[in-house]
Amino acid sequence: MTAPDLARALSAAREAAEAAAEVIRHYWRRGVDVEIKSDATPVTIADREAELAIRKVLQAALPEAAIYGEEFGLDDSARELLWLVDPLDGTKSFVRRTPFFSTQIALMYRGELVLGVSSAPIYGETLWASAGHGAWFQGEEGPERVQVAATDSIAQASISTGNIKTLTMDARWTELGALIRDSNRIRGYGDFCHYHLLARGGLDLVIESDVNILDVAALAAIVREAGGVFTDLDGQPLTLDTRSVLAGTPALHAPVLARFRATLER
Repeated sequence: MTAPDLARALSAAREAAEAAAEVIRHYWRRGVDVEIKSDATPVTIADREAELAIRKVLQAALPEAAIYGEEFGLDDSARELLWLVDPLDGTKSFVRRTPFFSTQIALMYRGELVLGVSSAPIYGETLWASAGHGAWFQGEEGPERVQVAATDSIAQASISTGNIKTLTMDARWTELGALIRDSNRIRGYGDFCHYHLLARGGLDLVIESDVNILDVAALAAIVREAGGVFTDLDGQPLTLDTRSVLAGTPALHAPVLARFRATLER
């Protein structure tokens, strides 16, 4: 098949994110009951209805694409175009009434991420990107193009960590401590928030060891189009099996990756 029409696909992804936002705002106001899934993570009616709203828009706009969603799974693995959807990433925050949750929608073409939309409706922030067309933030006066910071040394760097439980059992845990000592400051913004900050130049490096591709695919597309580098902790490109993240400015990603690799080789 021919390459996708990215303008049409991006328009559909943004429309789908807004449809999900309407569902999420509705249940944010009224509250929801919480169920526990087989993997011990929470799910609510807001998650499920938001994904259904997203699927309806995406299927109408791009029927040739398959959809892999957090709540309803993968509908066809054989197609070259694949939507990656997490309708409510951060359900634990949602049910605890904190605004650090978002809708994540990305598109893969032949295994490559070509666009992403990250919408945090209660936090009040949306970013999007498509391959070759930059990364954008919805500002008060309209879209604003965003870029990662020019930070080029660990001593100047602001580092943010997210889900890092398994990293505590890894040889790289000690090296993370050394990075923190060498850096300017350490934060733990987590979820969509630190990736938005990275893309907008507000921090310089993000480290996570416990993620799902649906959590980060759209954010990877955005960070890359903002000029950043986004891989897993081993420096490998993202796939459907990705479970970790090392994302940062080009000048920082390479030396931090080298430090982690050296730690594993000792």
